[in-house]
Amino acid sequence: KQGQGQQLASLGIVYDRLNDYHKAIEYQGQAFAIAEEIGDKRGKGNCLGNLGVAYNNLGDYSKAINYHEQALVIAKEIGDKNSEGHQLSSLGTSYGNLGDYRNAIKYHEQALVIAGEIGDKRGKGNCLGNLGVSYNYLGDYRKAIDYQEQAMAIAEEIGNRHAKGDALGSLGITYNELGDQRKAIDYHEQALAIAKEVGDKHVQGICLGN
Repeated sequence: KQGQGQQLASLGIVYDRLNDYHKAIEYQGQAFAIAEEIGDKRGKGNCLGNLGVAYNNLGDYSKAINYHEQALVIAKEIGDKNSEGHQLSSLGTSYGNLGDYRNAIKYHEQALVIAGEIGDKRGKGNCLGNLGVSYNYLGDYRKAIDYQEQAMAIAEEIGNRHAKGDALGSLGITYNELGDQRKAIDYHEQALAIAKEVGDKHVQGICLGN
């Protein structure tokens, strides 16, 4: 039964990556039912978190928040720091998508602390980048630049080209808001070069637009 549940959850993750979110939700729901039936708390928490991701991708942010909050409770109960950090970060993302940047910052800051505790450099970089985006939306551009520069330094250190491109693009947006268009163009050109290098057409379009 546990194996069956794990395979269903894995199928849900694959469908989520294929952008078939309704199918992802269907498989995660089946996996959750099995985890509940056999008393697998970790499996249950994973399914709830995955459901949150799928609903976030569908644009149903309130539902996403509800699932991530449930997953967070389980992560704390079983002492799974890695999952706790992921759920906090996901809550930050969902609140950011709702335009509630104060709450987004609160959750990303908590996730950042956990990433530091468990030595999760990739997670730390993601949190710093998300904090930069949130502060940019709040109009605190200096703080946004500081977080994006930290995120870029970590991306360079661990060789994460996607994350480096994201940080460069965000820096370009912030410098444009500050009225420094020359610097903004320089950052967007660097982000565009990385998007071409990794073959990300979607990000290439965004960079060209910016």
